Amino acid sequence: MQAPKPIKRFAEIFAALPGIGPRQAIRLAFYFIQQGVDFAHTTAGVIADLRKIKLCRQCFYIHENPSGLCDICEDKKRDMGVIAVVEKETDVMSIENTGKFNGRYLIIGDLRKTGVLETEQRLRLQSLKTWIEKEMGGKAKEIIIALNPNPQSDLIASLIKEELKNLALKTTRLGRGIPSGGEIEFADEETLGSALERRG
Repeated sequence: MQAPKPIKRFAEIFAALPGIGPRQAIRLAFYFIQQGVDFAHTTAGVIADLRKIKLCRQCFYIHENPSGLCDICEDKKRDMGVIAVVEKETDVMSIENTGKFNGRYLIIGDLRKTGVLETEQRLRLQSLKTWIEKEMGGKAKEIIIALNPNPQSDLIASLIKEELKNLALKTTRLGRGIPSGGEIEFADEETLGSALERRG
């Protein structure tokens, strides 16, 4: 039996989201219908509010500030000479939750299985290079390559290290408190905090 067009359209959009396939998208559509019109209106409003979110022009994290900078990059109390290069926004949130990092970030973007840096990722690294030259006099105190511990990320980490060579007094990686194949996003705060402290 053919589903009505609104359900098919809903499924097409939601099936493209991470962790949701076509079947799960159809289930979600029926769930929305069963919750009633008020639920659908509330959800639509919440999704519409996401249009207010912008990317920080310095680290590419999310924000709503008129300055164009996120709260982290605007914070004068942070040590901007210590920079953690991470893959995604949720990695920033996880590291921030440890309370053990007081530097700034660069979100490199989703890593592909190809093991190469995409054009957008190279542009983001270039923006960091330019910032270090302008704001740090050409040398950051430390660049921490905070990528997930797996073979693919290890390859990308070596490319990033090469791209940023000579731009920091030292370049480090997270300690192996996170198991190989694990993800920063899902590490508990104690494990991730330990990985930060044992970086090298």
